[in-house]
Amino acid sequence: MLFARLLLIVQILFLTAYGLAFLLRPHEMANFSGLLTMQAAAATDLRAWYGGLALGLALYLLLALPAGQLRPALLLMLLINVMPALARLLGLALDGGAEQTFNLYLLLGEVVAAGLAWLALRRV
Repeated sequence: MLFARLLLIVQILFLTAYGLAFLLRPHEMANFSGLLTMQAAAATDLRAWYGGLALGLALYLLLALPAGQLRPALLLMLLINVMPALARLLGLALDGGAEQTFNLYLLLGEVVAAGLAWLALRRV
Protein backbone atom coordinates (compact mmCIF):
# COMPACT_ATOMS: atom_id res chain seq x y z
CA MET A 1 0.00 0.00 0.00
CA LEU A 2 2.84 2.37 0.74
CA PHE A 3 4.31 1.73 -2.71
CA ALA A 4 0.95 2.50 -4.34
CA ARG A 5 0.51 5.71 -2.38
CA LEU A 6 4.03 6.91 -3.13
CA LEU A 7 3.58 6.09 -6.80
CA LEU A 8 0.34 8.07 -6.92
CA ILE A 9 1.96 11.01 -5.14
CA VAL A 10 4.75 11.08 -7.74
CA GLN A 11 2.12 10.96 -10.52
CA ILE A 12 0.17 13.77 -8.82
CA LEU A 13 3.30 15.93 -8.61
CA PHE A 14 4.16 15.28 -12.27
CA LEU A 15 0.63 16.01 -13.49
CA THR A 16 0.44 19.16 -11.37
CA ALA A 17 3.76 20.49 -12.66
CA TYR A 18 2.89 19.57 -16.25
CA GLY A 19 -0.58 21.08 -15.97
CA LEU A 20 0.61 24.31 -14.39
CA ALA A 21 3.37 24.67 -16.96
CA PHE A 22 0.87 24.43 -19.83
CA LEU A 23 -1.68 26.58 -18.04
CA LEU A 24 0.77 29.39 -17.30
CA ARG A 25 3.29 29.09 -20.18
CA PRO A 26 1.55 27.45 -23.16
CA HIS A 27 3.80 28.99 -25.82
CA GLU A 28 7.02 27.83 -24.21
CA MET A 29 5.66 24.35 -23.49
CA ALA A 30 4.38 24.00 -27.05
CA ASN A 31 7.84 24.81 -28.39
CA PHE A 32 9.29 21.73 -26.64
CA SER A 33 7.27 19.45 -28.90
CA GLY A 34 7.44 21.59 -32.02
CA LEU A 35 3.87 22.86 -31.83
CA LEU A 36 3.13 26.34 -33.11
CA THR A 37 0.75 28.60 -31.24
CA MET A 38 0.02 31.07 -34.01
CA GLN A 39 -3.22 32.44 -32.57
CA ALA A 40 -4.72 33.10 -29.16
CA ALA A 41 -7.20 30.26 -29.68
CA ALA A 42 -4.32 27.78 -29.91
CA ALA A 43 -2.84 28.96 -26.61
CA THR A 44 -6.25 28.75 -24.94
CA ASP A 45 -6.72 25.21 -26.23
CA LEU A 46 -3.29 24.22 -24.89
CA ARG A 47 -4.16 25.73 -21.52
CA ALA A 48 -7.43 23.80 -21.44
CA TRP A 49 -6.43 20.37 -22.76
CA TYR A 50 -2.86 20.08 -21.56
CA GLY A 51 -3.10 22.29 -18.48
CA GLY A 52 -6.66 21.85 -17.27
CA LEU A 53 -6.94 18.17 -18.04
CA ALA A 54 -3.65 17.32 -16.31
CA LEU A 55 -4.68 19.33 -13.25
CA GLY A 56 -8.07 17.62 -13.18
CA LEU A 57 -6.46 14.20 -13.30
CA ALA A 58 -4.04 15.18 -10.54
CA LEU A 59 -6.94 16.41 -8.41
CA TYR A 60 -8.81 13.13 -8.87
CA LEU A 61 -5.75 11.14 -7.81
CA LEU A 62 -5.23 13.43 -4.82
CA LEU A 63 -8.85 13.07 -3.70
CA ALA A 64 -8.65 9.28 -4.10
CA LEU A 65 -5.69 8.92 -1.70
CA PRO A 66 -7.39 9.63 1.63
CA ALA A 67 -10.70 8.17 0.45
CA GLY A 68 -9.12 4.73 0.22
CA GLN A 69 -9.73 4.49 -3.51
CA LEU A 70 -6.28 3.21 -4.43
CA ARG A 71 -7.47 0.69 -7.04
CA PRO A 72 -9.49 3.16 -9.15
CA ALA A 73 -6.70 5.74 -8.84
CA LEU A 74 -4.05 3.24 -9.94
CA LEU A 75 -6.25 2.10 -12.81
CA LEU A 76 -6.61 5.71 -13.93
CA MET A 77 -2.84 6.15 -13.65
CA LEU A 78 -2.33 3.05 -15.76
CA LEU A 79 -4.73 4.28 -18.45
CA ILE A 80 -3.43 7.86 -18.60
CA ASN A 81 0.02 6.45 -19.30
CA VAL A 82 -0.78 3.43 -21.50
CA MET A 83 -3.10 5.19 -23.93
CA PRO A 84 -0.78 8.12 -24.75
CA ALA A 85 2.11 5.64 -25.03
CA LEU A 86 0.19 3.56 -27.57
CA ALA A 87 -0.85 6.67 -29.50
CA ARG A 88 2.73 7.97 -29.38
CA LEU A 89 4.05 4.64 -30.71
CA LEU A 90 1.56 4.83 -33.57
CA GLY A 91 2.58 8.43 -34.25
CA LEU A 92 6.26 7.56 -34.23
CA ALA A 93 5.61 4.72 -36.67
CA LEU A 94 3.47 6.84 -38.99
CA ASP A 95 5.46 10.08 -38.76
CA GLY A 96 8.98 8.71 -38.41
CA GLY A 97 10.57 8.74 -35.01
CA ALA A 98 14.30 8.87 -35.68
CA GLU A 99 14.73 12.48 -34.56
CA GLN A 100 11.82 12.88 -32.19
CA THR A 101 13.74 12.80 -28.93
CA PHE A 102 10.97 14.75 -27.14
CA ASN A 103 8.46 12.01 -27.94
CA LEU A 104 10.91 9.21 -27.22
CA TYR A 105 11.60 10.58 -23.72
CA LEU A 106 7.89 10.96 -23.04
CA LEU A 107 7.27 7.44 -24.31
CA LEU A 108 9.90 6.09 -21.93
CA GLY A 109 8.30 7.92 -19.01
CA GLU A 110 4.82 6.69 -19.94
CA VAL A 111 5.95 3.08 -20.25
CA VAL A 112 7.76 3.18 -16.90
CA ALA A 113 4.81 4.86 -15.15
CA ALA A 114 2.36 2.38 -16.68
CA GLY A 115 4.52 -0.56 -15.64
CA LEU A 116 4.79 0.70 -12.08
CA ALA A 117 1.04 1.33 -11.92
CA TRP A 118 0.42 -2.21 -13.16
CA LEU A 119 2.72 -3.64 -10.49
CA ALA A 120 1.03 -1.56 -7.79
CA LEU A 121 -2.42 -2.67 -8.99
CA ARG A 122 -1.41 -6.30 -8.58
CA ARG A 123 -0.43 -5.65 -4.94
CA VAL A 124 -3.52 -3.69 -3.86
